[in-house]
Amino acid sequence: MIALTLDRIAEITQTAIGGSARPDAVVDGPVVIDSRQAAPGALFVALTGEHVDGHDYAGPAVAAGATAVLASRPVAAPHLLAEGGDDGVVAALARLARYVARELGDVRRGADAAEVVAVTGSSGKTTTKDLIAQVVGGLGPTVAPAGSFNNEIGHPLTVLRADTGTRNLVLEVSARGVGHIAHLCEVAPPRIGVVLNVGSAHMGEFGDRDTIAKAKGELVEALPPGSADRGSGGVAILNADDPRVSAMASRTRARVVTYGQGEDAHVRATDVVLRDSGAPSFTLHLGGRTAPVRLALVGAHQVHNALATAAVADELGMDIDAVAAALGAATPVSRWRMEVTEHDGATLVNDAYNANPESMRAALTTLEALARNRRSIAVLAHMAELGEDGEAEHEQIGELAARTGLAHLIVVGEAAEGIAVGAERAARQGQWRGECIRVADAGAAAAALRERMRTGDVVIVKGSRVAALERVIDLITKGDVQ
Repeated sequence: MIALTLDRIAEITQTAIGGSARPDAVVDGPVVIDSRQAAPGALFVALTGEHVDGHDYAGPAVAAGATAVLASRPVAAPHLLAEGGDDGVVAALARLARYVARELGDVRRGADAAEVVAVTGSSGKTTTKDLIAQVVGGLGPTVAPAGSFNNEIGHPLTVLRADTGTRNLVLEVSARGVGHIAHLCEVAPPRIGVVLNVGSAHMGEFGDRDTIAKAKGELVEALPPGSADRGSGGVAILNADDPRVSAMASRTRARVVTYGQGEDAHVRATDVVLRDSGAPSFTLHLGGRTAPVRLALVGAHQVHNALATAAVADELGMDIDAVAAALGAATPVSRWRMEVTEHDGATLVNDAYNANPESMRAALTTLEALARNRRSIAVLAHMAELGEDGEAEHEQIGELAARTGLAHLIVVGEAAEGIAVGAERAARQGQWRGECIRVADAGAAAAALRERMRTGDVVIVKGSRVAALERVIDLITKGDVQ
C-alpha cells in the first residue's frame, strides 16, 4: 500500500486512533485480515468470523510488525476504532481503498497513473481476470486478486495491494444483488470495464436474467465518458455474441468496443479449432490486422476470454503480435478451473471451483473434445442458486452429458438428482448406453471413480463450491481412496 500515517488513515476511514497508537506511525506494508500474513508496516483488519474473532489476534499481528489494527472494539494494541461492528470495519476498509485507488489513478501523475480494469459476468470472471493480468503484465507492474477475491472485503484488500509502482490494477467484480457492482466500482473507479456474459448463475437470488443483466450493467454505467483517442476516457468492452451484454452499449457514456466471433465485432476470432489437448487455436482480428493464437488454456470457451483480454491489451497500447504471443504463453493461475493433470495414464480435468448451466455445458463440450476416441467419465454435483428452474436445468445437463457419449456418469449428492434423471431419460430414449451412478459425497465419488477409471480415460469433475469436488481429484492422485 502507499505509505500513510495513522492520523491520515483515521481521517480517510473516519475512525478514531486508540490504544498505544502514535498518530505519526506509518502504514506502508500489506493490509491483511489474517494475522499470520502480518509484516512490518502492515495494517491488520480484525473481523469477526463464524469461528474466529480477529480481535483475538491483534497482539500477534502487532508482534509480527503490524503498525496498527483496524477494529470494531478496543484491543490491547495500537488500533483504529470503527463504529458499527464488522460493517463499520468493512466500510472503513472501503474508504481507505477508494482513497488509494484515486491517488494511484490520478491523471496528474501522467504516465505513472495506474489503469483500473474491472471484469464481470456470470461465468469466466476469474479466468479472464487472470488472463488479462498475465497479458498486460508485460506493460508494467500489475496487481490482480488471487482466485475470486471479488466481494466487499476481497475487492478493497486487492486495491490496497497496489502502490506507486503499480501500472495496472485488474479487478474482478461480483454481485449477489442489484447495487453490489455499483458499490465496488465506487471503491475503485475503473476506466475499462469488461462484461463477459449474462447467464444463470445466482438465478435464485436475482429471479431472472434481466435482473442479472441490470446488475452486471452497473459496471458500464460506472465508467467515465469515452474519448475518441485510445488510452483515454472510459471504455466498455462488451461480448457481441451475448444479446444482453451487447445491449449494455446504451447504458454507458464510455466508448464501446465489442468482441466475439461475428463479423461486426471490433475484436474477433475466426478459424477456431480445438486441438487434441483441448486448447483452442484461432486467428485474432484486431485493428485491421490478424495474428495466429494458440492458447494453452483448455476449453473452447477460452476463445471469448482471450478476445476480451485482447481488447483490453489493445486499449492499453499492446501490439497485436505481442498480444497473440502473450495469450499463447498464459497459463492457469487460479485453482480448480480446468486444471489438467495426468495420473495412472488417465487425463484428469479439475473444474470443481463452481458450476452453473453455462459453465457445465462448456465443461462437457471440452470433455467431449478431449476424449475423441477415448473413454470419458464425468463426476458432477449440483448447480446451486438456480431458483425455480433448477430441476429443469439439472435434467438438461444430464441429457447433454449422456449425449457426449460418457462411459460413466457419477452424480454426487441428492441435490444433483436431476442430472441423473436427465441422463437416464436419454438412455431410455436410446441416446446413451453408459452407466449412471449415484453417490453421496466426494469421498464416495472418488471410490466409484477409482473402480471404473482405466488407462487412457478422460475424467472431468465439476460442481458448485459447496460440493467441494476438488477432493475427488486429491483423493485419486494421492491414493487415499477408501
